[in-house]
Amino acid sequence: MGKYFGTDGFRGEANVNLTVEHAFKVGRFLGWYFGKEHKAQIVIGKDTRRSSYMFEYSLVAGLTASGADVYLLHVTTTPSVSYVVRTENFDCGIMISASHNPFYDNGIKIMNGNGQKMEAAVEEQIEKYIDGELEELPLAKREDIGRTIDFSAGRNRYIGYLISIPTRAFKNVRVGLDCSNGSASAIAKSVFDALGAKTYVIHNEPDGTNINTNCGSTHIEELKKFVKEKQLDVGFAYDGDADRCIAVDDKGEEVNGDLIMYVCGKYMKECGKLNNNTIVTTVMSNLGLYKACDREGISYEKTAVGDKYVCENMMANGHSIGGEQSGHIIFSKHATTGDGILTSLKLMEVIIEKKLPLSALTREVKIYPQVLKNVRVYDKKTARENQKVTEAVHKAETELGEDGRILVRESGTEPLIRVMVEAPTDEVCEKYAQQVVDAMKEENLIAE
Repeated sequence: MGKYFGTDGFRGEANVNLTVEHAFKVGRFLGWYFGKEHKAQIVIGKDTRRSSYMFEYSLVAGLTASGADVYLLHVTTTPSVSYVVRTENFDCGIMISASHNPFYDNGIKIMNGNGQKMEAAVEEQIEKYIDGELEELPLAKREDIGRTIDFSAGRNRYIGYLISIPTRAFKNVRVGLDCSNGSASAIAKSVFDALGAKTYVIHNEPDGTNINTNCGSTHIEELKKFVKEKQLDVGFAYDGDADRCIAVDDKGEEVNGDLIMYVCGKYMKECGKLNNNTIVTTVMSNLGLYKACDREGISYEKTAVGDKYVCENMMANGHSIGGEQSGHIIFSKHATTGDGILTSLKLMEVIIEKKLPLSALTREVKIYPQVLKNVRVYDKKTARENQKVTEAVHKAETELGEDGRILVRESGTEPLIRVMVEAPTDEVCEKYAQQVVDAMKEENLIAE
């Protein structure tokens, strides 16, 4: 974790801890870094936040001042930038978005030439340049100064690619889409319409300040209500930059990333397309997913929290599906990053091929109740390694046995210890989570 860049780019409140000066310097560095041996070509996309235009212009100014040519996709999704980078041979891609955060936040996500998150070593160099720890970079002169090119054609090619993926048309399937007043508003409906679905859309009128506001994948209750009211067959909700997808089944029940991975992974195994017979999860996936995979003879791996780590594991080992409970799902045959719209298309494929409603496809998975307590502490490492705390954790592990689990980890971005317990009932979860929190209190580790 760097000073500015976390697991999902450089994120902060616009004009507070993420400023136009930061964006300009990010552009200056990237234009110089990729332009050492040839004229750099860099593609930029953005979501619907009011501040996204401001950061786009600042990045463009820095990039062109360093000699790079900049191709603008305008409002689009994070996975579309990844797709365009790797298929059009760009040096790198930039997405301006704070994903599921409120509208006043924003972020700069940088992708390498493979469409994956930029290597930490490059981000470290950018941070040093921002802080004045590197020599000032040369400015491009005369004909070497960069230019901007409208590249909405790249976004259209991505839409065409999505439409080409499903093996069957969606004719007469009643589909609800919650576009979160974000990036999906520019793409999702046209894809489902082209595939023949009867498409019903909510929250697809972005105004710069309503992105993620009581809508999208982090407020799934809106889509659940919509699916029930319209008696739809299925619904899909995206986050602000559409790299996540949470589904709603035909009965109006939530289908999260764990359930999506199970349904798609099981179907891929049946079709002989589940590489290494393995699904890649994070440590936060539900115990119910693992028990269902055990029953189906599907193996799984667990990574640290973050789709970045899921992707690294998948690429290193050749796995074909992985993701997070939050709806970041990666299908390595089609993408190198989580793609919400692609995820919904793959789930539609299973529904249509199996001729079963989504509620039937998820019925066999028992999701365990989960309690998560975020405890603010003076020092994360000291709290996690404290003897009384580790004894409380070990006691919980022993007593839960195979009927539950406890996970205690440090937050990557805040002074918090996260205590997560899964067990057959909410009461059991609460009991063991509270025992660990009480141990921290007794040891005076909690910052009041």
